[in-house]
Amino acid sequence: MQSPSKSPKSPKSAKSSGHAPVVDVEQAEAALVEHYPRLVRLAYLVLPPSLGRNRRVLTAHSLTQRALPRNRKTGEAVVVPTQRTGGGGEPYGDPAYACVRLQVVRSALDAGLPLRWSSWPKRAQLPPLLPQVRGLRLFPRSGGAEELALDQLLSGLSGAARVAYVLRGLEGLDDVDVCAVLAAVGCDDPDDALDEADEVEARYELLASPEFDPCTLQARPTDLMRRRQHMKAAGVAVAAALVCGALLGMPGDGWGPDGAAAPPYAKNPAGQAALDPAQLRAAPAAAWKRSARTDFSVWPARGNLTGDKELLRRALAVWARPGESVQVSATPGTAAGAPPGPAQLLFAGDVDSARVVLLYDGLRIVRYAEPREGTSGAALDFARVDGATGTEANAVVVDRADGNIRYLTAPWVGAASVQDLLKPAVKAVALRRSKDGVTAPFAGPAQAAGQCTSWNALRLRDHTGAVRMSTDLGELVPAHLTAGRPQAPREATPADWSKSACSLASVRSHGVRSVNSWTYARQALPEGNGVADWACTRAETWRGFGSRVLAEFRTADGPAGAVAAQAGDSPACGTRSPHVLAGVLWKSRAGSWYLLGAGSKNVTSITASGGTRVAGNVLATRTQRSAQARLSGVLADGRKVTTLR
Repeated sequence: MQSPSKSPKSPKSAKSSGHAPVVDVEQAEAALVEHYPRLVRLAYLVLPPSLGRNRRVLTAHSLTQRALPRNRKTGEAVVVPTQRTGGGGEPYGDPAYACVRLQVVRSALDAGLPLRWSSWPKRAQLPPLLPQVRGLRLFPRSGGAEELALDQLLSGLSGAARVAYVLRGLEGLDDVDVCAVLAAVGCDDPDDALDEADEVEARYELLASPEFDPCTLQARPTDLMRRRQHMKAAGVAVAAALVCGALLGMPGDGWGPDGAAAPPYAKNPAGQAALDPAQLRAAPAAAWKRSARTDFSVWPARGNLTGDKELLRRALAVWARPGESVQVSATPGTAAGAPPGPAQLLFAGDVDSARVVLLYDGLRIVRYAEPREGTSGAALDFARVDGATGTEANAVVVDRADGNIRYLTAPWVGAASVQDLLKPAVKAVALRRSKDGVTAPFAGPAQAAGQCTSWNALRLRDHTGAVRMSTDLGELVPAHLTAGRPQAPREATPADWSKSACSLASVRSHGVRSVNSWTYARQALPEGNGVADWACTRAETWRGFGSRVLAEFRTADGPAGAVAAQAGDSPACGTRSPHVLAGVLWKSRAGSWYLLGAGSKNVTSITASGGTRVAGNVLATRTQRSAQARLSGVLADGRKVTTLR
C-alpha cells in the first residue's frame, strides 16, 4: 500500500462548504453490519495495548456494536472524505459509514483515558457488559516480528496519534481528512497528532495482518488454579449461608402456633384456606341417614376436641409441611402432599395417651397424632380411599399401640365384634364402643415371625343388620374380606378364611383394598388319602395395580393351606380373567410322591411336561420327589392357560 500524499495540516480545510448530511439509524445499522470486521479492526488498533489482548478484543467488539446513533436521526455533521479512485470497494464516500466510524474512534479514545476519582467514568472506560466470555481468553492470531515491533511502536503513541496513523494506513485518508476526524472527536491539536504519527515508520501494509484482526481469534483457558480456588471459596460461602439459615429457622421450646410444622412456603388463597381450622368442613350428625351414599363424606365430626382450634391448626400445618421430627407414613401409591383445599373433619379427641385428628380430603384419610404430654413424637399417616363406599368406609384406625388396635366406626355401624378367623367355630367377641364410635382396644393379627396361631378380624353389623368382615393389614383402613367366584364375590364368613387367613401376612402394608378367597376346585387324593381343596386368594389395591394372587392347596387334616403358586400384577382369579391353574408335589401317607394339579371349572384338560395328559380340571400322577414338572391347560373356549407365576 502506498503512503497517501500529504496535504496542508489544518482542520479548517476539512470543513465542508455545504450542509453536513443527516444519517438515519437504518443507514447506520446497514453500514455497521456490512463493514463490521473493518470497524472492529479500527477500534482494536486505536485502543491502547496496555489493556491486554483479551480485553482489547472484547472492548473493540463492544464499542463497535454500540456505535449506532441513539436517536432516530442524528443532526451531527458527518465528514465525508473525498472519494479515492483505484477500486477495492472502500466505503469512503458513504456518510453512514463515516458516521459509525466517527463514533467508533471517539469511543476508542475514551476507553484509553485513565480513570479519575474526581469525575464519573465514561461508559467506554468500563469493562464491556457485552459480549462476555467466561473461562476463556481470546486473542488474534500471532503475527511475525514486524507486526510485534509495530504494535510496540503504536503503544508508545498517544491515542490521537494512533488514530492518525490508523486512519492514514487502514482507511487511506489524507492529512486534511484525518485532521477533520480528529477535530470532530474532540482532539485539541490535530496537527501535533499528525506530527507524532510521522515519527513511526509508515508500514501501513502491516495493519491488515491477522495480528490486528479481532474477528479471527484463538482461545486459551484462564488461570485454572485460581478458578478452582474461587469455586471452593464460593462453595464454602454457600454452605455457610445454608447453615446460618437453618440455625435461624430452628424452633424454640414448646408447641409453637404451627406445632411441629416446617417454615411456611408459598401463600395462596386455596393453600391458606386449607390451613385455617375455621374453614374445615363437617357433615351434619344425621347426614348419613338422608344421603344415598355411605362413604366418608357423610361421617359427622366426632370426638371431645373438635372445638380445639389450636390442635386443629397444628394438625393442618403439619399436614401441609411436616417437620423433620414428624413420623410420616403413607400406603403405597398415596400422595403425602398438602391438602388441595379445606378438608373435612372426621374426628378430634383424646385416645389413650395421644391427641388424634382424622381428616378427609375426598381422596385420602389423614391421621395426625401428638402426645398428650410433651412435644415430641408427632405422627402423620396417609391412606388412599378414593371411591370407598359401604364396607370400605366402615372403619378407620384411630390408634395402634403395643399390638392393639382401636377403630373409629362409621355412624351407621350398630355393633362391632372380633372374630379369630383360625377358629371359625368360636363365637365372635363383642367389642365395646364409646359414644363417639371408638372401639375398645383389641389384639391385631398375630405378627410373630414364622408363627400364625390366630388372626383377628373386625366384624361390623350395620343399621340394616348386614354383617361385614374386614382385617387389619397395617394401614389406616382395614381390608374388606370377601369369598366366592370372582364374577360375584359375597361377604365372607369365618369358615371361608379359616385355612387362608395366615396368607394375608404376605400383603401387609401393600395398600390392599379388598381380598377375595375362592375355592376353585376339589380333588380326591390318590391312595384314598381323602380330598383336598384348591383355593385362589386375590388382593386388590387402592391404586389399581400391584395386585397379589396366591394359589393354595388345602387338605382336610392340614392346619392351613400350602402356597402352590403366586403372582403379582396378574389378572388371574379376577373379574377380567376368572380362571387359574396350579400344581404341587404331594406325599401320600404311604410315602409315595405325586404331582397334583387343578384348574378352575372352565379348564377342560391338563398336560404335564412329562407327557401326561388328562381330561377335566384335576390331575394326579406319580413322580419323584426331585421332579420339576410344568403344567399347562386348555380352557373351554380353546385358549391355553399356564400355571400361576
